[in-house]
Amino acid sequence: MGMVYAEIELINVIDLEMAKRQVIGEEEVKKMRINMLADSGAFMMAINENVQEVLQLPFIEKRKAVMANRTVEEYDVVGPVEVKFKNRTATCNAFLLKGDAEPLLGAIPMEEMDVLIHPQRQELLVNPEHPEYAVLKMK
Repeated sequence: MGMVYAEIELINVIDLEMAKRQVIGEEEVKKMRINMLADSGAFMMAINENVQEVLQLPFIEKRKAVMANRTVEEYDVVGPVEVKFKNRTATCNAFLLKGDAEPLLGAIPMEEMDVLIHPQRQELLVNPEHPEYAVLKMK
């Protein structure tokens, strides 16, 4: 299976809340569109320092992650960030990767948005069984 990328919009959730309360204007909400690797092997989302420079998400904590080569790395976790793909949204935190490392859309936000990786078409799709809205499993 090849790599699957999708255009994702990321929005600073704290800015969204401040805009709802009219503390800042809608135009001041920090957001951006980026092409992310849809990686079902990664649980969390990961953004790089370049994305973080634009979004300015608050630091939450440091966490460790096991890499594909089984080494353990420690990362800053930032958030919350709203993730948008087509008619779907999710809210999550993200690991912060160094420099311009490739951003990853992990399994947790993909599950919340009810999207699927289509390996033959090499694209991220809204779940065709639920095209109008996300349906999540509760058990």
